[in-house]
Formats: sequence, C-alpha cells, structure tokens
Amino acid sequence: MSEPDPSDAALPDGSHDALVIDVHDGTDDLGRPTQRLDLTVVAGASKGLVVTVVTGEPLGDEIALIGMPATITVRDGEPSVVIDD
Repeated sequence: MSEPDPSDAALPDGSHDALVIDVHDGTDDLGRPTQRLDLTVVAGASKGLVVTVVTGEPLGDEIALIGMPATITVRDGEPSVVIDD
C-alpha cells in the first residue's frame, strides 16, 4: 500500500504511464522500510507531471529502479505504483 503525497492531487484517477526518475530508501516512524519514488508521467494530459509515491515495501534496488517504466494507478485520489517489466 502506498501513501499519497499532497502534490499528487493534480493527477486524475486512472492509469498513467510513467518513468522512475529518483528513488530513496528510508524507514517510517516505526522503523519499517519504505521507498520514495519520484516518477514523471510520460503520456496523456498529465505528461511531464512529477509524482511522488511512498511505498510500504521497497519495489527494488534504488539504483536499478531509476529509468524503469512504471504504471501509476490513482483510485479515489490515492496513487499506487507498479514497476513494468
């Protein structure tokens, strides 16, 4: 499950093709691993928008994820991300 960043409000509900542009591993207040991904939308009306998604579990190696294609799905204003193969 991911937590929305307030800056994500401009991204409408639906699926959006994206590219990972930055990744930071971290921990939450309870010491559990998290990963913050900065992604840019690569198509559609929101093309060029940079979206930050914080995941509850790392999706992969910080360095290996940079440049990977991804799909951002926004449902009821809450974004989640899947790294595309």
